[in-house]
Amino acid sequence: MKIGYDVIIVGAGAAGNVAACVLSEAGKSVLLIERGKQRNYTEDGHRDHLRNHRLQAYGFNTGPELDGNPRVFVDQQGGRHVVRPHQDNYHVNAAVVGGGTFVYGGLAWRFHPKDFRMASSYGRPKGSSLVDWPISYEDLEPWYGKAEQEIGVSGDSTGDRNSGPRGSNYPMPPVADNATSVHLRAGAQTLGLSTFTPPLLVNTVPRAGRGACMRCGSCVGFPCPSNGKNGTQNTVLLRALATGRCDLLTKTVVERVATDDRGNVIGVDILEAGEGGLLSRRRILSRVVILSAGAIETARLMLLTRTDREPHGLGNNDDQVGRNLQGHYYPTVFGLFDEPVQDSRGPGVTIATTDYNHDNEGVIGGAMLADDFVLLPIILWKSGLPDDLPRYGLKAKHFMRDNFTRIAQIKGPVHEIPNADCRVSLDPDVRDKYGRPVAQLSGTTHPETVRTANHILGKADAWMQAAGAVRTWSKKQTLRLSAGQHQAGTCRMGQDAATSVTDSFGRVWGHDNLFICDASLHPTNGGYNPVLTILALAFRNADHIVGTAF
Repeated sequence: MKIGYDVIIVGAGAAGNVAACVLSEAGKSVLLIERGKQRNYTEDGHRDHLRNHRLQAYGFNTGPELDGNPRVFVDQQGGRHVVRPHQDNYHVNAAVVGGGTFVYGGLAWRFHPKDFRMASSYGRPKGSSLVDWPISYEDLEPWYGKAEQEIGVSGDSTGDRNSGPRGSNYPMPPVADNATSVHLRAGAQTLGLSTFTPPLLVNTVPRAGRGACMRCGSCVGFPCPSNGKNGTQNTVLLRALATGRCDLLTKTVVERVATDDRGNVIGVDILEAGEGGLLSRRRILSRVVILSAGAIETARLMLLTRTDREPHGLGNNDDQVGRNLQGHYYPTVFGLFDEPVQDSRGPGVTIATTDYNHDNEGVIGGAMLADDFVLLPIILWKSGLPDDLPRYGLKAKHFMRDNFTRIAQIKGPVHEIPNADCRVSLDPDVRDKYGRPVAQLSGTTHPETVRTANHILGKADAWMQAAGAVRTWSKKQTLRLSAGQHQAGTCRMGQDAATSVTDSFGRVWGHDNLFICDASLHPTNGGYNPVLTILALAFRNADHIVGTAF
């Protein structure tokens, strides 16, 4: 291991692996640090339907480890609850090389042009922290195209009549229809909705030496048996390692960002397990540090690093680090049909509409709506049965036996309205197994988010009924903390240090060599799955770092 590097990147997930590729291919020496393990399907399998990132009640098929990694959740009445990674209100991200891209479904949406100017489009609701992005769709468009080409997206480049202009087509054709899409397309035509096949980070044809999707029955939440799901661990990370200039350090925790006596960033301090499990600390120096640990852990690491110059955490003299935590409400409608509409073959998502992403009367923003990924029986049993059906006994078993293949879903991620009081802070009492204060999560989204979510729920229900469902059911949306697998916003970028944490390229205000490169940067999180935006920003910002930070 080298004593010093040009760049240290904390977190080998979606953005971190992209940054490692761009920087190492530009000739920089890079150390990429990941707290999780490096896994693959062949060696690790991880097909357990009870323990995965789609159903986490019993554990995971990657990480984080359940013991020694708690968080504290503060409910709306002020009650404090210590939660473990597999429990509700933890808001977990996969801790593994590749991060969420190792187990995601891979919906690869570009944000709508209006998603970048929400405050200008709708005004700023009272009590919200809604703002425009400091960049536009046009600024990010070429980087969207780069991410689609270099990671690998399948889709219909001409299908979305509501999208922004494109400079390139998808490199692979879209996934094929299934029985669900036939019914939903007919229902959409009845309602006058435009539909198309959504973009996926999945090989529909063999590509880059890896196979195409084999349509297995467990996609999202699991690693891919054909290696046809395109994450950063099997694309850009391999390129970074092939340069010989990128070192990957796994199962390693960064205790804090290292600083000198003047508060300048000089590297990171890591924790290593020695003989007998004893921890030792080691400092690794670098010219540049990039934090890519996810919106919760990136903010936590900033808050853990305190100096005389910044006694409340790096970049936090204006109390912005950790604020504006957000994710996605996911209003979901289930529909029961007279005939089978799914065959348990993946990936499952085949039809979408973006007609409700904006210009909905009486609400702010909106959401993309689509059918869902292939549904595991246990997922339906745990979270998708009608409320009037018992969760035990013959009645429930007969419902599953008779109806499982006759149930479809429509769902979509609502463009949330951020709230500055929804935040990550350091808990004063609870420590993790390394002795560090854990993340405390508190606050809720804005009430306008609930209004929009229930509006979208009504649109999804109307579509399901128009498609021929003989019965529909769903859950009304309520005010809550929302920061799950699409967590974002805690270190938002902007143009003013008083109201943001970084500039438009992720450089932390007051530091020339400290950058953030993950969804922490998102001022708002769009009405779409955010991973393509995370990837595009990482390509853009890493390119900027190459040209300006050395």
